[in-house]
Amino acid sequence: MNAVSDVLRELTRVRESFDKPTLRLLDRKWAPLVLTIFRTSFSRERQSIHAERLHVQVDTYLQELAALGEEVPPGAGRSLCVQWMNDRWLYRSSDNDGEERYSLTSHALEALALVDSLAKDRALISESRLTTILDTMHHWATEADPDPHTRIQRLDDRIAELTAERDRLRGGGEVPAAGNERMYEGYQNLIDLIGQLPSDFKRVEESVAAMHRQIISDFRAEERPIGEVLDEYLAKTDELMGATAEGRAFEGAFALLRNEELLTALRQDIQTILDHPFAAGLGSGARRDFRGTVSILRSGIDDVLSQRRRLTATLREHIENHDHVRDRELDAVLRALGRELETWMHTAGPRSTVPVELLPEVPETPHLRERLWDPLSAAPPPPLEDHAADAPAAPEIDTIRVQGGPYLDEVRAAIGAAARDVEDAPLGELFNTLSPDLRRPVEIFGLLHLLTQAEIGVEADAYDEFSTIRPDHTARTFRVPRVRLDREAQRALAHIEQIIDGAETDDSPAQTAQEDTPA
Repeated sequence: MNAVSDVLRELTRVRESFDKPTLRLLDRKWAPLVLTIFRTSFSRERQSIHAERLHVQVDTYLQELAALGEEVPPGAGRSLCVQWMNDRWLYRSSDNDGEERYSLTSHALEALALVDSLAKDRALISESRLTTILDTMHHWATEADPDPHTRIQRLDDRIAELTAERDRLRGGGEVPAAGNERMYEGYQNLIDLIGQLPSDFKRVEESVAAMHRQIISDFRAEERPIGEVLDEYLAKTDELMGATAEGRAFEGAFALLRNEELLTALRQDIQTILDHPFAAGLGSGARRDFRGTVSILRSGIDDVLSQRRRLTATLREHIENHDHVRDRELDAVLRALGRELETWMHTAGPRSTVPVELLPEVPETPHLRERLWDPLSAAPPPPLEDHAADAPAAPEIDTIRVQGGPYLDEVRAAIGAAARDVEDAPLGELFNTLSPDLRRPVEIFGLLHLLTQAEIGVEADAYDEFSTIRPDHTARTFRVPRVRLDREAQRALAHIEQIIDGAETDDSPAQTAQEDTPA
């Protein structure tokens, strides 16, 4: 009798396992085709797809397979995606722009991982897998032993082992190099462990989404107080993150991403493994996937946090917008309508009707004045007071000019007079000989303007010092690219007035200087 009960209990457990979406996906007739479409459409870099785009892709895949003679399921891409969503293989959600997107559920990811593991050619038992088991077993045995002396002894043994290895290497001992086959076994073990991360994160995300749906249902039913719903949400969150394996994996990955030192060490370890000669036999896709381990952790955590933010936003929105007074008023109106309906049913016939408009009529109200006449608004403003006696004295024109722009004509004439007896002189030396009222800092900009109009070039590698005097009699020295005023430049500068005033002729300063030069 006991053996029969054991068999029946085991049969019940196996049947429950086959009722889960993962095994239902693998047990269907179209399982190879569905998994192929999932594998082709989704990847690590593309974890979600726009709904309309996936519908078109599924139609395209089915047409290509049918043209090659393969049997395909009936129905269009849209109906098949909806069916797969009802089977809990696809999950449909809205992004920040309000557009619907499909993503694989944890059950579909588990089915794909199982198919990938069966398709790989690897040994069932490897040194790397056994080492992982032994190291994990030793770690948890240490954690499970409450005796401090035993733990100290384990730590001492580990320290002695590591110290002996360090001393051996310091003494010139040979570093044992891992062979390509051994490194490949370790790489396969790591790939198996990393491949389980997306489905673990997806289970956490689906658990948060289920909590989201349950809380929305509780809010709409309004059978429980808001405080009770919030307490249950907090309790379920703690239970999800601390009492489940996927929740603890999420917390561990979250702590890893917050530790920059661990992230840096993880990236360096990944690069060290890929630098080994065995990695030359890996394809570019395999190397890229292995190097993207950190991005898998980051993407999974972002998805879970995004789902939690949606749940938190729903809680905040309901708490902020829920009005108990308005709900009670609506409930009173509905109860009054119910009483009136009950009274009417006592006298109404079987085909009696009551004309009820869906929306109340808009009341016709005459236009009301928005503003009444105010005598004060029509009164003139008071007269202005005469403050002419308090007005300051008008500034003189020379004072205003000192604070204004450059004296183009005066500076040009003064520079021309200073250079009249000089064959070739730097402009800076000529400027420093001018009177103080013509050596303001703004005069430098005036000179540069005149030089540009006269098409006189500057020496880019040499500079002259221009000693200026401000209107408040303070001195300031500026370094300006050197300009040499030879005879040709002096003639071009002397004729610049024609260019500034409009140049009745289109001749350039150089042409004018050439015309004035005696033959």
